[in-house]
Amino acid sequence: MSKKMPEVPAASLADIAFMLLIFFLVTTTMDVDSGLERRLPQWVEEKQDEQVDVKERNIFVVLVNRNNDLLVENEWTNISELREKAKEFMANPADDVSLPEKEPKEIPFFGEVMVTKGVISLSNDLDTKYGTYIAVQNELVAAINELRDELAKSKFQKSYSDLEKDQQDAIRDIYPSRISEAEPKKRK
Repeated sequence: MSKKMPEVPAASLADIAFMLLIFFLVTTTMDVDSGLERRLPQWVEEKQDEQVDVKERNIFVVLVNRNNDLLVENEWTNISELREKAKEFMANPADDVSLPEKEPKEIPFFGEVMVTKGVISLSNDLDTKYGTYIAVQNELVAAINELRDELAKSKFQKSYSDLEKDQQDAIRDIYPSRISEAEPKKRK
């Protein structure tokens, strides 16, 4: 008499595989990419031979070296202090002569307003860590966003994100996002 080999029940194998798949999908954590929401300028076909001269007082210089040290306006600074310094530079509330110039501009909802000519210049080393670069970028963008939000709350009693598009455009004209990024350099 020959013995029969017992069969392995295959129907429950598919159920087990499916349960394992669900388990790993539910328990796996996903890394959230950090980044910046930035709009690139429109592409310009023709070459611009004109060089725009910007006065030194209108430029807020931020340098990040290969050791991830931050030099802001020739002073060593922590990333935690960068936002407030950038806000003070872009707002120039006391019309300080060491901060950027302002020019009068007619803006809807506000009338004639003194608008800054300030530009934030960011330059980093090729060996700067990506995390440091993103942290610096986030602080600079956050500084401008906070200025916009503060102005929106004082003028319209709403946060900037809750405003109508034309109101946001007006505030953007007062606090434009002028962040110039130089190509990374290899420094010794």
